[in-house]
Amino acid sequence: MARTNKKTAPRSNRRSRRPADAKLDQMIEEAIVDAYGESEQTVGFFTMLDENLAVPFQTEMLGVTVTVERIDMTDDEQITAVCARGKSRQHVPILELPLPHPAPKGSEWINAYRRWARGR
Repeated sequence: MARTNKKTAPRSNRRSRRPADAKLDQMIEEAIVDAYGESEQTVGFFTMLDENLAVPFQTEMLGVTVTVERIDMTDDEQITAVCARGKSRQHVPILELPLPHPAPKGSEWINAYRRWARGR
């Protein structure tokens, strides 16, 4: 059997074709479909996270278990997770929030937002 010499895409192009990446790209399009500019796109992601991320859930930060109570948006348009431990509350940028294993329902929207944010 003769071997065919197929051209392969460069590594960076192949990576974007993985099914998981394609799904995230579809989610990104869904979040920003009617948005003009970065500000409106961020609001689109906030809306998708607010509607789809199952909260509360617990995760670990710096070796301490915290409860993610809700998702919020700051005045400077940063999407944050409101994390609680006892009576203390802290806003943590969603881009820096460690996800637990297993991840909560809807956490794929965090992954889509992270992918979008890297490409801005």
